[in-house]
Amino acid sequence: MPQLDPEFWLAQTFWLVVIFSILYLVIWKIFLPKITYSIENRKSKIVNDLDEAQKLKESAQKKLDEYNGLIENSKKEAKKILEDNKKKLDKDIEEKRKKFDEEIEKELKNVESEINDLKKSSIPKIAIIAAETSSEIIKNIMNTEVNKSNVSAITNDIIKRKIEKHI
Repeated sequence: MPQLDPEFWLAQTFWLVVIFSILYLVIWKIFLPKITYSIENRKSKIVNDLDEAQKLKESAQKKLDEYNGLIENSKKEAKKILEDNKKKLDKDIEEKRKKFDEEIEKELKNVESEINDLKKSSIPKIAIIAAETSSEIIKNIMNTEVNKSNVSAITNDIIKRKIEKHI
């Protein structure tokens, strides 16, 4: 085998050094810059993408904060509107209740005055009816004619005492 023969070793070593030197120079000058350039491009693209992703994340966080702020403000406004409307409604109800109470009070006064007027106007009528009824009862019991003025005086006296007692 010629590779193991020491006479060819010097030539083999020479060609080995030449081929590996050429191969080293080709890789160092042609392929290595392309690989380095590709790696640097990938690295810068990754860094740019990470920076852009961070910016998008910050932007999304700002939007989320704005959204949450809008929701909070909307809740506060809705709560305020509800409270205002409740106060307004309570005020309206109170005003209507006062008007209703005033109307009822007015009607009660009218009814009381009508009752008092009826009492005042009915007392003389009651006295007349009581006197006539008493006269008729006495006439029927005793079979005699009774002095109507005396009976009227007695019934008026009794009616006055009863009225004073109730008033």
